Amino acid sequence: MIPLVHDLTGETVLVVGGGAVATRKARRFASEAAVIVVAPTFTERLRSAAGRPVENGTDAAETGPATGRIDLVRQRVDPDDVASWIDSAEPTLVVAATDDATVNAAAEAAARERDVLVNRTDVSGGRDPGSVVVPATVEDGPVTIAITTGASSPALSRYLRERIESEFDGVGELARLSGAVRTELIDQGVDPDTRREAVRAVVRSPAVQKGLQTGESNTRQLADGIVERVRDHEDDPGDTSEGQ
Repeated sequence: MIPLVHDLTGETVLVVGGGAVATRKARRFASEAAVIVVAPTFTERLRSAAGRPVENGTDAAETGPATGRIDLVRQRVDPDDVASWIDSAEPTLVVAATDDATVNAAAEAAARERDVLVNRTDVSGGRDPGSVVVPATVEDGPVTIAITTGASSPALSRYLRERIESEFDGVGELARLSGAVRTELIDQGVDPDTRREAVRAVVRSPAVQKGLQTGESNTRQLADGIVERVRDHEDDPGDTSEGQ
């Protein structure tokens, strides 16, 4: 499998199931997409995150929930029902997250028949084409770091996420700072090699990293100083004249 980043803004995600796993998936996707959850029961956490459940109805699928909102449809889901839900909701992604392997398999098959991406939560290891693995993520501003073990060890993914969160605290601000430096150098017409070296030096500077984490330094001033030193070096790499 090759990791990709997919923008789900304005898209619909259909979650089949209302337990703990379905809750995590629904909350995760609701940060960007419209989410419809179909299940006979829902966790308290899912009910708190969502609007009022629709009793045995398909209004949410027919009209589409608002982006960033979770719509709950309280209905027992049989294997034969899944295809009609996919046809009604027209989702970009189907999440099969029930505790019934037969229902999950039906959701997977129906999604594949309609060329819809599917995330089946009760399967680990090898995946068929069209399958999606939802990684553990660390997010800080514009920076997203994804960790996956191919669904073979969620516990390890969580552990690695915790390690990365502590190790890269402040990386979002570093991305904004280095991005601003890069844009200014492009606007100034600085040649690509010098620009790359300057931005690389800013990103790797311990002083800049510490300043962003503690707030004790003027990190933009530090970055500007680093850029000037790189540019000065590129303009005057050293006296190579003969006859000294």
